[in-house]
Amino acid sequence: MIVLRFDRGSLTARGGPVPHGRYDTGVGAYRAPALHYGDILEHLRQSGGAYRDEALDPLPCPPLHSDIKLRDYQQRALDAWRTAGRRGVVVLPTGAGKTVIAMKAIEELGAATLVVVPTLVLIDQWRSRLEEAFGVEVGVVGGGRHLLRGLTVSTYDSAGLRADRLGNRFRLLILDEVHHLPAPRYRSIGLKYLAPFRLGLTATLERTDGAHLALLDLVGEKVYEMGVDELAGVHLSDYTIRTVSVPLTEAERAEYDAQYAVYREFIRRRGIRMRSARDFQRFVMRSGRDPEARRALLARNRAMGIALNSSAKIEHLKRLLLENPEEKAIIFTQHNSLVYRISREMLIPAITHQTPREERGEVLQRFRSGRYMRIVTSRVLDEGVDVPDASLAVILSGTGSSREFIQRLGRVLRKREGKRAELVELVSRRTAETRMSRRRKMV
Repeated sequence: MIVLRFDRGSLTARGGPVPHGRYDTGVGAYRAPALHYGDILEHLRQSGGAYRDEALDPLPCPPLHSDIKLRDYQQRALDAWRTAGRRGVVVLPTGAGKTVIAMKAIEELGAATLVVVPTLVLIDQWRSRLEEAFGVEVGVVGGGRHLLRGLTVSTYDSAGLRADRLGNRFRLLILDEVHHLPAPRYRSIGLKYLAPFRLGLTATLERTDGAHLALLDLVGEKVYEMGVDELAGVHLSDYTIRTVSVPLTEAERAEYDAQYAVYREFIRRRGIRMRSARDFQRFVMRSGRDPEARRALLARNRAMGIALNSSAKIEHLKRLLLENPEEKAIIFTQHNSLVYRISREMLIPAITHQTPREERGEVLQRFRSGRYMRIVTSRVLDEGVDVPDASLAVILSGTGSSREFIQRLGRVLRKREGKRAELVELVSRRTAETRMSRRRKMV
């Protein structure tokens, strides 16, 4: 008889070989990644041989009932996931109701579920939504909290760190912002959890490093996708995108040109071509062993710091907010230093990764209630703020990532009667930031 057991993030089989398994002389059993638990179990069932499954030890899950009604496209997404064996990725814009689809999947399966999210903001948001929908206590793992329940929400960091102990406690994994999963520090979640059922959610699946292809094994294939333009005006707000070119001051221009010239001269002399993000990554790696390359990189960083954080952007932001006093606005920057500068000068509440959880929750609650009409943040809210009546997003600085751009747009797309959303990006004129702006809008 083959006996399956969970052993610190992997699956062992005593009594005979199993698919994906290799014999481990240390334990006298075949060992396979926990990821393949479902395939191995199905193989044993079909082979007709004797086996005993002692691997999965799911937490008890209370009966789950809700009043959730799905829109037509949400139902199609859920049906596609079910048809694919309850494994796969759903790609929908922010505000299109990916959370609702996941909650219906949880209700339908009625089994112990771990929801994995990238931020502490999203932990609290998911817990609130789940408790409201099902009327049960929802567990939490992350941010110094460890409470296991049949429905539990965890950060990617905590789910990865505790995979050796929690990997056999859930039958369903919901992976929010699933594009994070292929990262080396998080891939263990896909490998070390037995959960045979997996649902990945994202607004932007592809990664520039191509690592999203690993999701086929870790979660399943892409089972459903709809874009922003297909849903705008009906299920999402109509929106406009406006790019405003602002000049550097004379002093900023002189310093920018001087610093960027150092970088440009280095890559010209060395014959380096910057055609992709990988080319730039190789240049960064080179700077670790080449002092001249490091000087060039530091000069480029100083130049980009001037472009991304220019004084003219601050002045334009002030005018923009004065012109739109009734619009709830989220202001995004690349660097925390600019977040805190705006917060000090304009008395706008700030949220960064350094903001304590309680303070962050209080700021977001006051923003939702309308007590605060503006918040300023760095990248920490690219994923995780749910405010249906926020209608103005201002990007003072960012990267060339189309994912980041789509996520920031998504913060103001949630539908509200009579609402029209606007995203305004401020770009320093005649700087490398103009190329970044073009790249991030190539979606």
